[in-house]
Amino acid sequence: MMTEDKKKDVLLETTAEAVREAKTLIRSARSGSIATIEPGTGWPIATRVGVSTDYDGAPIILVSKLAAHTGALLADPRCSLLIGYPGRGDPLAHARVTIAAEAREVERDSEEHQRLDTRYLIHQQKAKLYSGLGDFRYFRLEPKSASYNGGFGRAYALTRDNLLNANPANPELAASEADAIEHMNDDHGEAVGLYAEHFAKAAPGKWRLIGVDAEGMDLADGDDIRRIWFESELTSSKDMHMTLVKMAGEARRALNRPLKDARVAS
Repeated sequence: MMTEDKKKDVLLETTAEAVREAKTLIRSARSGSIATIEPGTGWPIATRVGVSTDYDGAPIILVSKLAAHTGALLADPRCSLLIGYPGRGDPLAHARVTIAAEAREVERDSEEHQRLDTRYLIHQQKAKLYSGLGDFRYFRLEPKSASYNGGFGRAYALTRDNLLNANPANPELAASEADAIEHMNDDHGEAVGLYAEHFAKAAPGKWRLIGVDAEGMDLADGDDIRRIWFESELTSSKDMHMTLVKMAGEARRALNRPLKDARVAS
């Protein structure tokens, strides 16, 4: 029989790099597999759900009350969310993160619902087709712990504090995020493309900003989503503006692109 010490040997010491990799998976995910406990039987049931994140990094799902997993969450909020996408070759060689969480339903007429709806629909634009239907609700999945597997031989145990960002400027930053995203995409699409090409090493395309939080920003070109981390956490809305300006200039110089418009955000 394998001892407890032997079991623990498979886990590596949690590093800042592993935490960032796991958070990148979560921030850039558009879907995941959620496992819930079926009322009455106690059996686990799993299904695919659309996924985004709250401003601090907690996973957010939008589900219909008609779905079996919604009834399961209302009966017992304990759940597990698996995020990660297999690529070519052995699917077990690709990174994934499993989050043990407690689901909390968000009241539909609340300010929190409005805030989450704005953020979710920027990240998941196709959800606009059904997000307004009366039976759909947001659930915030409060992380309790997580396991990150970065591929063979790279397993880590993560905590709630590893996953969530507790920056005191989060409320101010969250309040200005939607306007900043709209402004950047509508007026400074070239700068967004520069971010993608330089910092995310992405090919040129129709890149759009879909999220800005204290730790980084998320860009999308169709189904291709890239996470870019800031050198240091944002401290205010003004800092967000200045950081975006600085990064646009840095990317422009690195890519040797002529200056078309000195403004980035206002």
